[in-house]
Amino acid sequence: MSGYRKQEILLETGTNEMEIIEFYLGGQPFGINVHKLKEIITFDQEALTVIPGSGPGMLGTLLLRGATIPLIDLKSHIGQQEEESQGDIRKVVLVCEFNDRVNGFKVDGVNQIHRVSWEDVQPMANFIDQYRPRFTGSVNIEGREILIVDLEHIVAEFDPEANLDYEANLHADEMQEKLPHTRELMKLVMAEDSALIRNGIEKVLKSSHYTDLTVFVDGQQCYDHILKIKQRVIDGEPLSGLLNLLISDIEMPKMDGLTLCKKIKDDPLLRDMKVVMFSSLINEQMAAKCEQVGADGYATKPQIPYLVEMMDKFLEIDS
Repeated sequence: MSGYRKQEILLETGTNEMEIIEFYLGGQPFGINVHKLKEIITFDQEALTVIPGSGPGMLGTLLLRGATIPLIDLKSHIGQQEEESQGDIRKVVLVCEFNDRVNGFKVDGVNQIHRVSWEDVQPMANFIDQYRPRFTGSVNIEGREILIVDLEHIVAEFDPEANLDYEANLHADEMQEKLPHTRELMKLVMAEDSALIRNGIEKVLKSSHYTDLTVFVDGQQCYDHILKIKQRVIDGEPLSGLLNLLISDIEMPKMDGLTLCKKIKDDPLLRDMKVVMFSSLINEQMAAKCEQVGADGYATKPQIPYLVEMMDKFLEIDS
């Protein structure tokens, strides 16, 4: 598996499925979405440049085909204990790309790729989620409970300014000057499973006067809420007075963002609502998938200024 190079993932868009790569830290299995994985390579100590004083978890930089990438030791950072039987295993590096950045993650080994339904992914319990865990959910495969690792959260713990400093991005774009108060009239919903990212987006949108915002931790909860609004539309209320725009992540337990968007855009009573996909997975291939399901727009985290600019355009707000 260490020779893995990313191939086109032949999943039909909007089927609420994903593929995860199962890997190990000690004896415990973990997983990430294959969309984030560029390749798997054998860990080479000689290719590593150690950064003194970087703290546990950050090994340094890894030379990869002429370029250097940060290398994080997932076992050390997550706090997994070394097992005696694991000592002779040749470590591998998951080379991942998201948020327009490439990072390496050292792990003990990989098992295989699994195709699963988001319906089978259990979100983290609310009492755990409030502590901002490094996981977004879990899935049971062949009797093994696999924790889904929140790589964006982990990278942000090492480099918050470059990844998730939404407030800094907001100030940099001077978006708080002469804010249009009509933003307050817009009714928004957001689906985002990561507590860290969810809280950051909510804080910035509300400080931008997008104050009428209802937040959900997965796509299914969000869709259930939208179905209640649909019933009010059936009863005669205009959709424009009930809901104007959805902001959705793509990776989410229970129902992913692409499926959520497709359900909305396939519904004659809901399709006029604007849908913006806001995800670390946005690239050329994923942008095409967003368009296939009818999304009005998409942005890569953490481009909050661009997100708000797009929202203003779709909602015809004069800035």
